[in-house]
Amino acid sequence: MRLLRPAALGLTLAVALVLPAAAHPGHGTDSFTSGLLHPFGGLDHLLAMVAVGLIAARIGLATAWRMPAAFMTAMALGALAGFEGTTLPGIEYGIALSVAAAGLALALAMPIPTLAAIGATAAFGFCHGMAHGLELPDAASPISFSLGMLLGTALLHAAGFVVGLAMRNGTGLTLCRAGGAVAAAVGVVMLMG
Repeated sequence: MRLLRPAALGLTLAVALVLPAAAHPGHGTDSFTSGLLHPFGGLDHLLAMVAVGLIAARIGLATAWRMPAAFMTAMALGALAGFEGTTLPGIEYGIALSVAAAGLALALAMPIPTLAAIGATAAFGFCHGMAHGLELPDAASPISFSLGMLLGTALLHAAGFVVGLAMRNGTGLTLCRAGGAVAAAVGVVMLMG
């Protein structure tokens, strides 16, 4: 467990350093960089993607990879639909709901059945992906943008996972639950606004 703390701190600092460089939408000078930075540029995406990693750490190591994989796969499919200009009514509500639901799950430290967690994660990932696809910068290559976006998302999932492993007990769990409560509140404000 002592080895996880420096890793969690390192990932947290890396995420914190990237955040000021990003702004919604269309950052960077090339498609890959724009995609890589895109998930870091919006509080909604950032909170949901880190929460996926945190919740995956709680579910357990044997199946932890399934939640991020479901999110990223569904996000890629949603992005493809968004690139084509397809949109679903209420997509922003789906994103806000993802933040509220993930935050609530963390705050309550609820046991979540793995299949339910994976299904909800995939649905929320699709919403996030569609929003990303619709925000594709004009000059960006959809493939390069998507590869960068998937890498950025994977980094956020990994950061949440490592922090989640380090914060499974005691004070760490209390902090994780408090962070979940803040994310849930942000999600509720987004739903209302």
